[in-house]
Amino acid sequence: MQQNLINIAYLVASILFILGLKGLTSPRTARRGNLLGAMGMLVAVVVTLFDQQIVSFELILAGIVLGSAVGVIAAIKVPLTSMPELVALFNGFGGGASALVAATAVLSPDALGDVPPIQLYTAAVASSIIGAATTTGSLIAWAKLQGVLSMQARGGLFQTLNFVCILGALGFGVYYIVNPDALWAFWALTAAAALYGVLFTVPVGGADMPVVIALLNSASGLAAAATGFVFSNNVLIISGSLVGASGFILTDIMCRAMNRSLWDVLRGDLGEASGPGASADEVYQGRVKSTSAEEAAMILDAARSVTIVPGYGMAVAQAQHAVRDLAKKLQKKNGARIRYGIHPVAGRMPGHMNVLLAEADVPYDELFDMDQINPTFAQTDVVIVVGANDVVNPAARDDPGSPIYGMPILDVDKAQTVMVIKRSLSPGFAGIPNKLFAADNTLMLFGDGEKFVRDLLAALDE
Repeated sequence: MQQNLINIAYLVASILFILGLKGLTSPRTARRGNLLGAMGMLVAVVVTLFDQQIVSFELILAGIVLGSAVGVIAAIKVPLTSMPELVALFNGFGGGASALVAATAVLSPDALGDVPPIQLYTAAVASSIIGAATTTGSLIAWAKLQGVLSMQARGGLFQTLNFVCILGALGFGVYYIVNPDALWAFWALTAAAALYGVLFTVPVGGADMPVVIALLNSASGLAAAATGFVFSNNVLIISGSLVGASGFILTDIMCRAMNRSLWDVLRGDLGEASGPGASADEVYQGRVKSTSAEEAAMILDAARSVTIVPGYGMAVAQAQHAVRDLAKKLQKKNGARIRYGIHPVAGRMPGHMNVLLAEADVPYDELFDMDQINPTFAQTDVVIVVGANDVVNPAARDDPGSPIYGMPILDVDKAQTVMVIKRSLSPGFAGIPNKLFAADNTLMLFGDGEKFVRDLLAALDE
């Protein structure tokens, strides 16, 4: 009877998780979605505390206190501009927890009750492989986003080692399932999986991190689902599967937005151009036009339709509040219609730009995704690009010889005037010159994003 009540409560928690995910599909319902998901987790935790197969309440309370302390400190100390790094760490913690549970299960299988041995050891192997790879991969992603690690090891030998690690982990896993007494095989598969996590993340560049973070999020969910099979716990299986499926769908969406395959992203391959490609001197020589904040303000003063395109440079400069102030100034001063064009892979994680703009209290109805905003550029007076590069490069649309040819972009070059706020003409992750910077209708505004936008505000006041 008690077990039936527990399963019913787990079903209620699972329904709340599903409703929470549905709420997260829209900014307007995201707050409600978060609350529903939190309620589902509360139900799952409380019900689990009544299950007699758990460890002591003292240990659980200690874990809650420690985890809450870490969460509160992170919420207070970590700025939204560093949210990608925090998400990468959280993915790693989820994978690490699953790997630790798997290790506990193989060390004390008798404590798990009536779980069939084949189910226990198979699930433990899956949980350990996915969890270990997710943990180390997430730590490398954090290091890259934080700027601690810039290495991008590539080449045939590196890829061979990567392949050997995952095959070795799977081989040791099969051997351990057949021979559960061979604990050395379990530790060997865990080590091989952990090394694989490092090797598949190291080649990835910063521009591809949104895809990798989404993939690691999916992997942490799959690890949790595997842990659910270790314990025969329905809520872990369901919630882990939800996270794994939604993360994988998001990964696929991000890859299609870049016109890339997941395999290309993981090995850091941008594709091969059909020719040598134009150099920066050939693209920019004598064609780049820069201007001052005062001259740019004169153009903006007459604009009635303005679209702002944020990129990672805006996050680095922490210019989102200044950008919001500029938009409000243009709306108040000359009644300009303001839109924000968001590319799916702008920034360092899915939704990075949306989070930053939401933190600056930018209205949701001013945010437009790529498919919505592209048809409007031809009727736009001014586009202001703040720190974006490859996602606005016309070469992706017009130059079959470009490495990024075919990647969907924001068609900002079709606007009447384009202003690009950027520190220099340095290339984006693709390492190629941006033809937008040399277009006839483009003005370069060189400088720090936050400072230059503030200069524009001051010039508009004058």
